[in-house]
Amino acid sequence: MKPRTMKPIQELLSELAALDVKLWVEKNSLRCSAPQGILTPEIRTELSDRKAEIIKFFQNSHLQQIPRIPRDGQPLPLSWSQERLWFLNQLEGSRDTYNIPGAFRISGNLDTNAFQKALSEIVRRHEVLRTSFQTVDGKPIQVIHPEASLNVNLVDLQQHPEKERQTLLTKLVQQEAITPFSLEIAPLIRCSLLQLEPREYALLVTMHHIVSDGWSIGVFIQEISSLYKAFTQGKSISLPELPIQYADFTIWQREWLTGEVLETQLNYWKQQLNGAPELLQLPTDRPRPTVQTYRGTSRNFTLNTELTNKLQSLSRESGCTLFMTLQAAFATLLYRYSGQSDILIGSPIANRNRSDIESLIGFFVNNLVLRTSFTGNPSLSFANLLAQVKESTLEAYEHQDIPFEKVVEILQPQRNLSYSPLFQVMFVLQNEPMGELELPGCSLYELLQENTVAQFDLTLTISQNSQELLCEWEYNTDLFDESTIEGMATHFQNLLSGIVENPQISVDKLPLLSAAERHQLLVEWNDTATVYPTDTKYPQDKYPQDKYPHQLIHQLFEEQVEKTPDAIAVVFENQQLTYQELNQKANQLAHHLQTLGVKPEVLVGICVERSIEMIVGLLGILKAGGAYVPLDPNYPQERLSYMLADSGVEVLLTHSSSVGSLPQHQARVVCFDADWEVIEQHSQENLQTEVCSDNLAYVIYTSGSTG
Repeated sequence: MKPRTMKPIQELLSELAALDVKLWVEKNSLRCSAPQGILTPEIRTELSDRKAEIIKFFQNSHLQQIPRIPRDGQPLPLSWSQERLWFLNQLEGSRDTYNIPGAFRISGNLDTNAFQKALSEIVRRHEVLRTSFQTVDGKPIQVIHPEASLNVNLVDLQQHPEKERQTLLTKLVQQEAITPFSLEIAPLIRCSLLQLEPREYALLVTMHHIVSDGWSIGVFIQEISSLYKAFTQGKSISLPELPIQYADFTIWQREWLTGEVLETQLNYWKQQLNGAPELLQLPTDRPRPTVQTYRGTSRNFTLNTELTNKLQSLSRESGCTLFMTLQAAFATLLYRYSGQSDILIGSPIANRNRSDIESLIGFFVNNLVLRTSFTGNPSLSFANLLAQVKESTLEAYEHQDIPFEKVVEILQPQRNLSYSPLFQVMFVLQNEPMGELELPGCSLYELLQENTVAQFDLTLTISQNSQELLCEWEYNTDLFDESTIEGMATHFQNLLSGIVENPQISVDKLPLLSAAERHQLLVEWNDTATVYPTDTKYPQDKYPQDKYPHQLIHQLFEEQVEKTPDAIAVVFENQQLTYQELNQKANQLAHHLQTLGVKPEVLVGICVERSIEMIVGLLGILKAGGAYVPLDPNYPQERLSYMLADSGVEVLLTHSSSVGSLPQHQARVVCFDADWEVIEQHSQENLQTEVCSDNLAYVIYTSGSTG
């Protein structure tokens, strides 16, 4: 029997983390949890066989419990993530960019006193909600207040008519979400309760990101549900005291992430992001503003059950997580849209890999920069790309402890106020259940809020609901129109459908366009047939009514002359001609050209700089019935010699100053300046010629680049 290959513990833990398997060590036992179906027999055997080894690793690593620090009045630093938000607040002033709003509709017998008590208890339990941020000697510090009053703001809307009530509710929900906090004033959480009817309420809760994150919202929902239930039933508080507080984490983070640990983590990111592009150049609907505005909105789309199941199957067969598959597909979409072969995408990670911070409210989430390369392999298949993404994702997870802010500080990318550093597009897979707010005696549902903020150019957030994948596309409205994002979302779905059908296909050949778009591009936009105006002056016995020749360009011009003879037709520098003047000069030239034998199918060269004479010349040649051959006087002699000989022009229009520089040729030369006294002796009236739409109009010599 072949012996089983044993992976290093750190590599094993990284792979388990990528599969959303969470491990905890408590009293020399191993506890784990994972989404349903992930803990396969092979994984269970691996964990069981190496239990003692894993426990020893945990005990000897930084995953030991974070110590509590004494609150002796010493200044408390911010975490690195908090420090970045504080800096942005100093730079940009208070704004709603980092508000985390939530809104719920409540029906039932709500006990407002119990709700107030539950909310106050949460603020008491979590120091971070009683924390303000002050500046001492130019540096920010946390100030934890022994008490911070958080009173529910009760607003009675019952006196308003029902229709007006709903309008007012929408306005207040939006207003609450965009009202900024002052970081100097605690608590950085607000709560309003809007009473719509005797048994109908709207609950609005907003926190600042500097004290909270997505996981924290889940903690808040679980705790307020438990506390409200206890208070309404007259029971004592059942929640256990927290082992540590967020301030303990900030001290530990700064002390632990130093020396060799810091150097190892930084060396990885220095190498991983070396030579990375500063900006992802997605095609935008408008130029990028000089200063990032964060104005945005979002659009929601759904991936159906069939496609969701196929994506999950592909992930399992590839030994990857659904996150890796979707992230690789999203990178492919950005590669196809931008044409850049080096794609950087930001992705948040909960950063809750210790049991003692699991139950804390605070700003723990960290941003990882995931780099995907499409270079060096023109036939790169999606399957091979997915293998690359798996490897880079596992490595990023292994080095997730260093805050994104520290990576930016060390790498020092070129800073630009118009876009965020290192990445401008984010991908999020919500695989942590948020939990539901449960208030006994009440039914609740979440109120949808209009999103008006976009922290990045584009953020794709995917979450699973029942058997489908819900996709939220958040985008900066200064850059993109709604129709552009709708098209991008459709292309992403087309891309995913192509991937699950054949993951071995090249990423360059994966389908983006729908059948309707392909028809529009290949058929509709190439249908250049049109109905041109016909010339009805010919006798019907010669041309049946449905077979009249088309009117020619110079005939259409003559009709315009009759309509607006005195309007300006052409301007060059300080010269100009009206329609009538241009027509008369072109007629005189055309009559002169006819005396030189110009008629249908006869080629006339025109070699002049851009000028009014050029327009007179082109129009005159067409009026005479001939076809023009444009010759650029700046071309090399060899090129002009070839064009003159190959075309066999019989007449050449030019200026006397250019005659001496022209190569040898056989054409009759007519100079606009030297010969104009002769030309202007001819009639100014329109000509009657036998030229028709089937005759040659011009001959163009190209470089060949057009094919």
